[in-house]
Amino acid sequence: MKSLIKISCFVTAVLWPQLGLAVGSAEMYTGKSYGYGRFETRVRFAAGDGVVSSFFLWKDGSEKAGTFWNELDFENLGADCHIQTNALFGNPGASHGKPYTLQSNPCSVFHTYAFEWTPEAVVWSVDGAELRRDTDATAMAFAENASAGMQIHFNLWPGDSTFGGTLNPSMLPVHEYIDWVQFSTYQDGAFTLAWREDFDAASLPDGWLTGNWSSPKNRSTHAPENVNVIDGYAVLSLTADDALGPAGAMPGGTSTAGSGSGGSVGMSGGPGASGSGGIGTTGLSGASNAAGTGALTSGGAVGTAGPSATQSEGSCSISPARGKGAFLWAIGLSAMAFFHRRIRCTTSVVQRERV
Repeated sequence: MKSLIKISCFVTAVLWPQLGLAVGSAEMYTGKSYGYGRFETRVRFAAGDGVVSSFFLWKDGSEKAGTFWNELDFENLGADCHIQTNALFGNPGASHGKPYTLQSNPCSVFHTYAFEWTPEAVVWSVDGAELRRDTDATAMAFAENASAGMQIHFNLWPGDSTFGGTLNPSMLPVHEYIDWVQFSTYQDGAFTLAWREDFDAASLPDGWLTGNWSSPKNRSTHAPENVNVIDGYAVLSLTADDALGPAGAMPGGTSTAGSGSGGSVGMSGGPGASGSGGIGTTGLSGASNAAGTGALTSGGAVGTAGPSATQSEGSCSISPARGKGAFLWAIGLSAMAFFHRRIRCTTSVVQRERV
């Protein structure tokens, strides 16, 4: 019986960081993968300590053992709403992150975020101003290992004390607003617009999918109900687990300012670090503009390498397990231990009375 009590306590202790929050998060992504080009979006990220709000590119299958990891991130982190750019690559994957502070708060003002991926470089920009440029090892890692292209992802999830801050569930719900997304192909040194999505329909457009797996820190589960289209915006919500949906979302409210061209970029901080992420997606695959290799010049600063790809600290998720099921297991084991102990106590009293 002592063993059962110990097991139930252990399971509860291990699972409680995820279960105690009872939070529903969100992820949406393209079923198709895209090669060299410019990936752009106009977004207002979600605010709050412990809230991770992101736009990123992801090579499908990167989370699989033995697969070379490829991922590029814009992440909004922390109570101060600062931006972090990440290049995650390798086998196993390691993260090379850099934090930045924008002059206009990315949680109160829309900004246009863009990745430019070419054979020679990976470039992050905000409102048309270059924020970061990686060549050398980073460019080569993507040119040689992501020839099938990458999918476009957005997600919103709770961090922890090691990444993103500690979420206070009483602040929920919070929302990430996506005005539009567009992709331009790259050929012969020029970018050409291939498509643009303005989310004008009443539901998520064809070609866009929603996640239903655990978030990177295993403190929430992505819920399709937390991805919605409202008044021409895609809305991702972080909510209580029993209050899924876009309640309180106001994409066109007074805090939405700018058209994506305002808000100059602040000075960058020193190189940062975030561990690698991963996603268990089962979306459609498909490639266009397959990547090749190219000569490379100078590289950008590199942050501290994160843990292996089986541990997640970036924008993606790796586990499809549902938190509620695990919670019931933990409660069940604890209840079994409690009632078994009560039965033993009752039996002992009866035996003493008979004596």
